[in-house]
This record gives sequence, C-alpha cells and structure tokens, in this order.
Amino acid sequence: METTPRQFDLVRAKETFGQLVRFGIAGGLATLCYAAVYSPLAATKLTSEQVANIFGYLVAVLVGFWLHSRWSFRGHGASATKTGPRFFAVSLLSYGANTFWVWLLTDDAVMAGPWWWPLIPILFVTPLVTFSLNRLWVFK
Repeated sequence: METTPRQFDLVRAKETFGQLVRFGIAGGLATLCYAAVYSPLAATKLTSEQVANIFGYLVAVLVGFWLHSRWSFRGHGASATKTGPRFFAVSLLSYGANTFWVWLLTDDAVMAGPWWWPLIPILFVTPLVTFSLNRLWVFK
C-alpha cells in the first residue's frame, strides 16, 4: 500500500501534536521547578527578582534539557552532543525573555507590579516560543 501525501501529512501532524503534548508536560515540570525556586526567593525578598530569576533559570534549564532530550523530542533529532549547544542557545533566549518579563512587570521596574506578575507570561508566552525553536532548530 502506497502512502499518499495526505497520509504523510496526517502522520506528521500527529507526531508534532504528540511532541507538543510531551513538550507541554516536560516544559510544565521545568517551569514548576523554575517557579519553586523563583517564588520563595522573590516573595520573601531574600534577593531581588532578577537574582531569583537567574536561580530559577539555572534549575529549569537543567531539568528542561534532561526531559526534552530524553522524552519530548526523543527519536526526533540528533544526539545530545549536537543538540546541547543549540538547546543552551534557546534557553538563553528563554532566559532573556523571562528577564524582560521580570524587568517589565515587577516593583523594581516599569509596571511596579508584585513579584508574581512575571509568572503569567513566563508560563504562557515563553514556552510557545521555545517549543517552536526546539522543534524547528534544536531537535530537528
């Protein structure tokens, strides 16, 4: 039986959807790790929001690489030696985006909001960008 272009597109769409679901779960876990580190540091004023952001990022990038390379995009791309530097580059973009959200939304910056405001775009905007970059460039 021959595979038609439409069947191929359907298989590809299912594969992408499965990766998106796995990415959402793994990314959600990494983001929860980020929030578990960022929130107590920022909420108690133990440190500034930006320093808390750095610590949260470091934990999340380690958890994220481990989960995404072994589960989210398993079998999708190259080895960890090839994907590691690309993943780190995307994670730096992610860190930059999250740093922007913290700068824009917290009481030390532009909008003078509470410590938790940056968690909203960090949970809902940054992951969409990083999924696209991971899918199209890192684990291609």
